Amino acid sequence: MIYKFVILSDETDDFRRDILIDSDATFFELHEAILESVGYTKDQMTSFFICDEDWNKKKEITLVEMDTSSEEDSYVMDSTRLSDLVEEERQKLLYVFEYLTERSFFMELREIITGKSQPKAECVFRKGEPPIQVTEFEALDERLNTRMSATNHHLEEDLYDDDDFGSDDYDDEDFDNLSEGNPFDDY
Repeated sequence: MIYKFVILSDETDDFRRDILIDSDATFFELHEAILESVGYTKDQMTSFFICDEDWNKKKEITLVEMDTSSEEDSYVMDSTRLSDLVEEERQKLLYVFEYLTERSFFMELREIITGKSQPKAECVFRKGEPPIQVTEFEALDERLNTRMSATNHHLEEDLYDDDDFGSDDYDDEDFDNLSEGNPFDDY
């Protein structure tokens, strides 16, 4: 069987990669195909996560063996086959390419092609430029400081300038939209 994965980024709107890979390939082979398709170096710690419909992380597949409790199953990329954990179309995965900040690609198993095999993973569709691989911490620190200053300013205004605020000033529906939507709906 051949798996067709679609890969998107929440950092770059026009970015997309489609990768064909054999279902018996390992997560390490998929990892290498992703890195090759985006031009990233191979010197970063990465992980895959099998997710539920709402993108909640369920199982982690690590690049190297990690110390975990004996109660948890441990999955390592080079010894875990895709077909061991991914079995149905529309299965969602995250590929964390920058471990420290958890920057990720959103992945979906778009299609399962039966009766065929794929000797080597192949990127069959490319669109857009990928986000930079590693965040420059000086720029990140500057952005965080700017956000913190703005947040603190707004908090001070809210605390000291608006004595009439009550719990009925917001609507629960405002929060419902935060988790709505699937980035793959447009593809």
